[in-house]
Amino acid sequence: MPEKDRDDQFETADAETVRREAARDDRTGRSAAAARIAQQATWVDLQVRQAMERGEFDDLPGQGKPIEDLGVEHDPDWWVKKLVERENIALLPPAIALRKEDAELEQRLDAITVEREVRRELEDFNRRVVETRRQLQGGPPVITPTRDVDAEVAAWLERRAARIEAQRAARSTTAPDAPRRRPWWSRLRGR
Repeated sequence: MPEKDRDDQFETADAETVRREAARDDRTGRSAAAARIAQQATWVDLQVRQAMERGEFDDLPGQGKPIEDLGVEHDPDWWVKKLVERENIALLPPAIALRKEDAELEQRLDAITVEREVRRELEDFNRRVVETRRQLQGGPPVITPTRDVDAEVAAWLERRAARIEAQRAARSTTAPDAPRRRPWWSRLRGR
């Protein structure tokens, strides 16, 4: 029997089964929702069976390999550990994470363009350093110092001024002074 005819035969047989079950459900008083769920489950089973017959599950990765054991005790955080392993996520203790953030803080501050935001970022950093010092979670000691907000803002302003001056100097050396055109609205007025 050709494969197409066999599939049609299964679909017809399953459709008849579904109709019979729906009629029985109506007679027994089961709700329409329960009948729809049963019909959907039958349809899903049919789709899986047909896919198996077509061989769509034959070359899946991990075929023939054992499923990893859960071990003696089930770890409720198994999925987090698998995610960390799969995505190469670095989970650092708070003390080391603060050291790393302290080393990168100037770069983050230089990306900010408003002094108020720089102050907010520094105050947030200092708050987290103090909170981490207060918590006794073990691990490496918290040796990251808090930052003096006013001194850091002054240093940020100096670095920002130097960057702006460097950009101006780069613009003046790269672009010759071209005659400046009047804005389009003033040209329309004839000025």
